[in-house]
Amino acid sequence: MTRFGDFEFDARSGELRSNGTATRLEPQPARVLALLVERAGDVVTRAELQQRVWSGDTFVDFDRGLNYCIAQIREALGDSASEPKFVETLPRRGYRFIATVHNGDPVQAVAPANAVPVARSINVSAPVAIAAVAVVVALIAGASMLMLRRDAVKAKPDTRVRVAVVPFDNETGVADYDRLAQSLTDATVARLAADPTRLAVVGNALALRVPRSQRDLQAIGNSLGVGHVVLGQVQQIDGHLRITTHLIRTGDQSHLWAQRFEPSPSETGHLDREVSEAVAGAVAKRLLGG
Repeated sequence: MTRFGDFEFDARSGELRSNGTATRLEPQPARVLALLVERAGDVVTRAELQQRVWSGDTFVDFDRGLNYCIAQIREALGDSASEPKFVETLPRRGYRFIATVHNGDPVQAVAPANAVPVARSINVSAPVAIAAVAVVVALIAGASMLMLRRDAVKAKPDTRVRVAVVPFDNETGVADYDRLAQSLTDATVARLAADPTRLAVVGNALALRVPRSQRDLQAIGNSLGVGHVVLGQVQQIDGHLRITTHLIRTGDQSHLWAQRFEPSPSETGHLDREVSEAVAGAVAKRLLGG
């Protein structure tokens, strides 16, 4: 655990704590903050951030992804680019963490000045000494086994397919359809999340709420660590309602599946179930092998 200002930061979990409130950063911003804190006081160049955090993923729009990460970090810390307290921008060079950092090292107990010194040698009988050694050996062995089990659990890879659900866009211009778009989004997230052993579903991240005109699927994939996104539109064509849903691979933004729904007015009550089931079927077939 690392402390700076009013914050505690756990680089392993990406969690920031302040005044009893915990905020979990997305994986990419958390790794950027961890590197900046590790190098506190030094300039961390954009090239170094790209090498250490993005791991050579050449298809990623790095500049946009890094800018997004820095924005997320500043938002979580309540920081400002113009008057920074934590992350300073050095134009065309990189970034520098300027707050004082305290690492969570254990504090050693200090004996009081009037403490009575303890004798350095104590005569102990051989059987007692042997028993004591046996206890110590057993404790060390037990601790080693616990550490090995813990490391084994940590090392177990997460093999689930990661999918993000972008909020459905209401493109009708009619505010009354906002609720339908939100209902379709919520139903799709809930239906995909019903398979937690095979799917890891992201449905409420800030990166997903970017307006469609500014939406960058590669940046979303990079910042959230997802390989695919589900998105959809609520449209009105010649007075008729139309829902279009898509399953898209973030790396090259290619469509793996798309489907249109044109319900009659009497069918809209079950539309969220119909759409979410169709998306779940497509994800199972295209990403999970059936």
